[in-house]
Amino acid sequence: MNENQLRTLVEEVRCGALPRRRFIEQLVGLGLTAPMASMILMHEGIAQTSTMPPYRGTKRGGGGTLRLMYWQAPVHLNPHYAGGTKDQDSCRIFYEPLGGWDAEGSLIPVLAAEVPTRANGGLSADGRSVTWKLKRGVKWHDGRDFTADDVIFTWQYAGDPASAMLTVNVYRDIKVVKLDSHTVRVEYERPTPFWAEPFVGTWGLILPKHVFEPFAGAKSRENPANLKPVGTGPYRLLDFKPGDMLRAEANPNYHVPNQPFFDALELKGGGDATSAARSVLQTGEFDLAWNLSVEDVILRQLESAGRGKVHFHEGSDLEFVALNPTDPWKEVDGERANAKSRHPAFSERAVREAMSLLIDRKSIAEAIYGRGAIATANFLNNPVRFRSPNPKFEFNIEKANQALEAAGWKRGSDGIRAKGGTKLKFVFQTSVSGPRQKCQAIIKDACGKAGIELELKSVVAAVYFGGDFANPDTYQKFWADMQMYTTTMTQPDPQSFMEQFTSWELSQKSNKWARRNLTRWQNADYDVAHKAAQAEIDPVKRAALFIRMNDLVVGDQHVVPLFSRPRPYGVSAKLRPVLSAWDNTTWALGYWTRET
Repeated sequence: MNENQLRTLVEEVRCGALPRRRFIEQLVGLGLTAPMASMILMHEGIAQTSTMPPYRGTKRGGGGTLRLMYWQAPVHLNPHYAGGTKDQDSCRIFYEPLGGWDAEGSLIPVLAAEVPTRANGGLSADGRSVTWKLKRGVKWHDGRDFTADDVIFTWQYAGDPASAMLTVNVYRDIKVVKLDSHTVRVEYERPTPFWAEPFVGTWGLILPKHVFEPFAGAKSRENPANLKPVGTGPYRLLDFKPGDMLRAEANPNYHVPNQPFFDALELKGGGDATSAARSVLQTGEFDLAWNLSVEDVILRQLESAGRGKVHFHEGSDLEFVALNPTDPWKEVDGERANAKSRHPAFSERAVREAMSLLIDRKSIAEAIYGRGAIATANFLNNPVRFRSPNPKFEFNIEKANQALEAAGWKRGSDGIRAKGGTKLKFVFQTSVSGPRQKCQAIIKDACGKAGIELELKSVVAAVYFGGDFANPDTYQKFWADMQMYTTTMTQPDPQSFMEQFTSWELSQKSNKWARRNLTRWQNADYDVAHKAAQAEIDPVKRAALFIRMNDLVVGDQHVVPLFSRPRPYGVSAKLRPVLSAWDNTTWALGYWTRET
């Protein structure tokens, strides 16, 4: 599709000759995301029609206590350096963005009065600026007014490299101008097709200037508010014990009428995914259990109790194995796994190829995860037509042996292959989780048959995903040869998701490991493609750029996709949550209700 054809379709939608839904379906068929298709229409002045689902509550409170089970417990409540989903979801209980993403990938106003469009003057014709009108009458939990000053401050705080926030690249290269007390304009350096990243969704939560300003820059980690949030959300904090639990009460001044439905909220952490599933599906102690990484046969048994069901929400989350491109055992410039170093074995392509051949993705997905996993060779998997047709996966122990033998890796007397004094002995780490430990064991067994020895390491999830830059066992540090985890796509456009392999996102000592390229894989062609996608307006060309990025990172085999993972929640039979695979679990918490 060329530009003229696209403009013709847009005009057909404008005059009513082509239904909006059909326009979106056609562009999705070309590899575009539904939200990007919607944003093209918004840019052309054709507003979206989707809204939040009807709210069933008739008054604020009265619904009792909402109990959430997160077997990986949050450890802090600052949304801009929350690297793990557990922390991001917990922050969203208290903080809100200007807009969020619903299950259909539509942008929904939260702290914004409306979604910016060409028709309401929110989107500039040249694609270089977005004007947000803020909702009036919103109060912070301490009673102060929410204004444009808070939005401006959030941009300055998150975009300051000295603050060492994970969101720095979302905010660093933009400019935000205050137009009046409740209007801001976001300015981009170039035409920006996906403009709804700053102040939107997971990376967009607004901070109160009066609470965070005294701790801006290098003092950001010293702020008491990192553990005692002051937000605008439907609940306000009562108590927080990092790594254990948090309690909150309904916000009596919440800006949405009659919300929240519940009087209080409790989030319990710890345990494991199986016990979390049991607490909802079998015993009924909790209303919702998050991230049920549990063998499907066990989930089906628990569902038979009749107290609840497992809900799967398909987005583009992915479980994968990373083969470290750097040397995690030697220091370079005072840093292990320094980006300048090279892994003694994985720097050789034959070893990476062998490792990929030794992982039986299909059997692992079907035998362990069942409904909760779809084996894949792609890193970027959704929407369906956005997937690259090029990568393929294969499980073949014999071919892995042949590749290693041809490359000169010979078995020693202990059966382990070696070359030039380097043995194929690797530390393989992941979080403590029954299915993940089974997955590790299956991979270890296959590797042993090819002369590769794996030392399996499992780290408590609160530590592994915790983001404590002083702890050596976090996945951000990646001080191991291999590691496995799920990466989540928290918005319906792949730009931010695929940024995790760019060179400017390297997680390293100089930024307190607070960046998103945890694998530390780098490729100049990948960087060029990502920068081009940031400014490419043509949807077909932009889709092709993301497919190329996928093929580059998968083809180099430092990143080994295992399976895409629909988000699994255990939901009690009476709970009516509003969930989305394109945003946080708690993105619309005020809309949740419970049947009597």
